Amino acid sequence: MKSVHVPFAMIKRSSFVLDVLGLWLMMLLGVGLLVLLVASVAVAQPAAPLQPSTMTLPQVIELALMQSSVAKQAVTNRETSYWQYRSFRADYKPQLALEGTLPNYSRTITPVTQPDGTTDFRYIRINNSYLSSTVTQGIGLTGGKVFIGSNLQRFDNFEGNQRLYNSNPVAIGISQPIAGFNSLSWNKRIEPLRYQESQRQYLEERETIARRVTEYYFDVLLQQVNAAVARQNLHASEEMLRMGRERHRLGRLSENDLLLLELNQLNAQQAEVQANIDAQNAAVDFKGYTGLTIEPSTALDVPDATPKLAVVPETALAQARQYRREALMYQRRLLEADRNVAQAKGTSGFQASLTASFGLTSSGNQFRTSYINPNDQQQLRLGFAMPIVDWGKTRAVVKTAEISRQQVQRNVEQEQVTFEQTVLNQAAQLGPLDQQLALTARADSLSQRRYDIARATYQVGRISLTDLNIAQSEKDRAKRAYIAALRACWVAYYQLRTLTLYDFERQQPLLAAAQ
Repeated sequence: MKSVHVPFAMIKRSSFVLDVLGLWLMMLLGVGLLVLLVASVAVAQPAAPLQPSTMTLPQVIELALMQSSVAKQAVTNRETSYWQYRSFRADYKPQLALEGTLPNYSRTITPVTQPDGTTDFRYIRINNSYLSSTVTQGIGLTGGKVFIGSNLQRFDNFEGNQRLYNSNPVAIGISQPIAGFNSLSWNKRIEPLRYQESQRQYLEERETIARRVTEYYFDVLLQQVNAAVARQNLHASEEMLRMGRERHRLGRLSENDLLLLELNQLNAQQAEVQANIDAQNAAVDFKGYTGLTIEPSTALDVPDATPKLAVVPETALAQARQYRREALMYQRRLLEADRNVAQAKGTSGFQASLTASFGLTSSGNQFRTSYINPNDQQQLRLGFAMPIVDWGKTRAVVKTAEISRQQVQRNVEQEQVTFEQTVLNQAAQLGPLDQQLALTARADSLSQRRYDIARATYQVGRISLTDLNIAQSEKDRAKRAYIAALRACWVAYYQLRTLTLYDFERQQPLLAAAQ
């Protein structure tokens, strides 16, 4: 049988083709696995919530209070104040501490004083360990501290095989500044006020967020209303232009009126484009504050009128004095000014400190023997410092603090008057704003009816195009005025809640509602 000869080049080409096909199959398999993985992850992930077609003012406020950056910052401020208050409370509770140096090994050459007064350099290997536990308790009335402690010291001389123990099983003492600044006493008066102030500030910030969200909400709503009005006007102008061309063809409309109709259509187109741009810009500002995205297909609901509140200005002022943080803040600032004066007096001039302690002490070459038959140990120390010549520095420091206190008192008085006047004015504006809202609502309804009548009358040729344009302008202006009045009422509603921290609709303080 005759053998068939296969060229080496053909064998090499076939092997190359098989390698290429294998690589393609591996790539297709990898792509398929990747597609399956992505599909499984997409199925496992929950679908994104659909954007509602209509959003209301209460919904937007609730969402902003949950997820906006300003709301989260308010929560952070409240938590920070809480832990600061916890830190203050801890200063008035017993503090247990353990300290020591274990080990304290040293291997070196050190100078040693000899009995004859000379110095010799000796090689030493020692360990000097120390362990102490102490319970301290601050005295808020006097600003001092009482303490109970126990300590143990061990000394090892490895060169001389020596080991010694020194123990203080118990020691009780007091450290008391004399005629000094008592920070514990002042903090006990100031820090609770600061903490209560932070709780009210949190509610105030939430109400401020609601008011600011209301302002942004109506900014977007007004632009959406302008865009809707512009679209309606554009459709109406197109319809009027179509009818005008037909009437002009029949000789029943002048060339001047036809050109005016065409100009009206162009103006309506420009107004629609500008209204859409303004609506997009307002939506961007809205998102920047609330973190909420308003899609082009999302319409904001026109809120109803604010609740009818018969608020007497003096009643609102009484609620503000009781629940707002300003009353606490003014009191805290005055106390801080007094504290600064006391600190200036207590940290300058004559200063003294008394330290006294009583305990037991013993020593031995074994741990057990160092606690047997301890001896008494007493310590009493009175330290003082008094400037003799300071060229009036002490008096200047105290005088500066006193002048600052006087300035704080004047500022507090002025701020209190301004705040109370703001509350009175805000409460007094509710009635006129409600009246203005009712008038603009009535004007909006009448202007819309007048425009409908004017449009129908123009179509039968009984009024001029100028009269129709006037009716349309009045309709648009009345619609914007109604939205502006509605905005003013809702902003004033939340502003009054912010200034008083009181819900006049439910007749309860916001602090009680939050709790």
